[in-house]
Amino acid sequence: MSGSGFGLQGELTAAAAAMQGHDSPAAFSERLGRYMTTAKLSEALYKFDAVSLLLLVVTLVAFFVPVFILFPPIPVERSDALRQTHSRIGLSPRRRSNLRAQSSGVHSSQPGKPPHVQSLHIYPIKSCKGIEVRRSRVLDTGFQYDRLYTFAQQRSPRPASSPGIGDANSRPAWEFLTQRQLPLLANVCVDLWVPDAGKTSRQLGKVEEAFLVVRFPWIDNGWKGLTQWLAAKVSRGFHAIPEKEFMLPVAFPSQSEIKARGYSYADIKVWTDVATALNLESEIPMELSRYLGAKHRLGIFRIDPSQQRDVTHGARPNDMPGCKPALNFQDDYPLNLLGLSSMQDLDTLILKDETMKCLDARRFRPNIIVTGSDKYEEDAWKTINLKNPSTSEECQLEVACRTTRCKLPNVDPNTGIRHKVEPDRALRKFRNVDEEAPKSGCLGVQLCPVFPPNTGSDEIVSYIEVGMEIEILKGDLLRETNTQQ
Repeated sequence: MSGSGFGLQGELTAAAAAMQGHDSPAAFSERLGRYMTTAKLSEALYKFDAVSLLLLVVTLVAFFVPVFILFPPIPVERSDALRQTHSRIGLSPRRRSNLRAQSSGVHSSQPGKPPHVQSLHIYPIKSCKGIEVRRSRVLDTGFQYDRLYTFAQQRSPRPASSPGIGDANSRPAWEFLTQRQLPLLANVCVDLWVPDAGKTSRQLGKVEEAFLVVRFPWIDNGWKGLTQWLAAKVSRGFHAIPEKEFMLPVAFPSQSEIKARGYSYADIKVWTDVATALNLESEIPMELSRYLGAKHRLGIFRIDPSQQRDVTHGARPNDMPGCKPALNFQDDYPLNLLGLSSMQDLDTLILKDETMKCLDARRFRPNIIVTGSDKYEEDAWKTINLKNPSTSEECQLEVACRTTRCKLPNVDPNTGIRHKVEPDRALRKFRNVDEEAPKSGCLGVQLCPVFPPNTGSDEIVSYIEVGMEIEILKGDLLRETNTQQ
């Protein structure tokens, strides 16, 4: 048996060699001591039977479980805490999306059957990932929780010597942001958590506020990044990726909260409008700006309910009795509707490649997605009534105009990657149908909620839900236009 560090012959051989090399007796004794320790350990392991091993494992588990509960090796996320007192709005993970068969021919017009609502979506933060819901309350501003927030960048002021520039333009200006400038906003997920009366936490008690949890992909360098990667796999499954998150209030903060959290009011430009809104940029992790590739200071604004924006294009409250539209951070109108038959027809007109194999309705960021209508039929609708066939619930909507499209639908909602030409090319070539928007492609229509005269959404509880049938009360060729982000 050759000499080794673990066998008796090896230890003795090494010790003898050390003595021949004029090592001290103390060195020889140390080598013999190491051997005796190894021999005793081997003997103990040999005598260690299965029952003893099981008892050892149980003891270790009983010791470490409470330790892991008090000091979890995987970081506790905000969603884990909110789950004790809140419920998350949206289709449950076990329930598949109502758009899973959006390319199917079943969405075409069926003789004798009215169109109906196929899918509903809200976008609490403008241009971020939406939330698919089964049912949503309708307010003057559109769907409840829709486009409460928007990201914005602070641009440097133009030189004072520029013509037409006054004092108002001499300070930095905030401008709203969409996927047109930052396509990776498509990967920013938003979870809406609302209080659940049936849940109470011993630590938190009753929590009555609703919150948005905003998540985006992020992994640090080095060992910290490896830990984040492992934590994501263990806590959320094999396909999960590391994320960073932050939280925003749904309700508009009180004055004391504004002061305590360091929020501030500022003017923000939304297209041609300028609105005064609350900047909550102190809540944004610095990593988000780096992930999005923002080149300027990044802020996130909450619309002030007392200073909501007015509808300034096309349909006005005086033109439609019972219609009192107001806006959060929608572009020009409270709601957007898209027919699946229209999208499917457009899909046949785009140039397909590896990055554009088929259209997804989510590219167009609609609130209401309709099935069972003819292609582009919604263009001619003027007043529609949505009614639940099994209940008395209904909701009336006034169609204001077609929706003109910019290049935002070129961004893939699954990846945040912008296609070079489609579907913008096909829209401009085949859907240049509105005289007031030359050279612009149109798809879908914009709507305003209608409530009984002398009432508002605070007095009338109105809902739209999946499956509602659509009755066309009035139709006409529409000319007015606007965009939707």
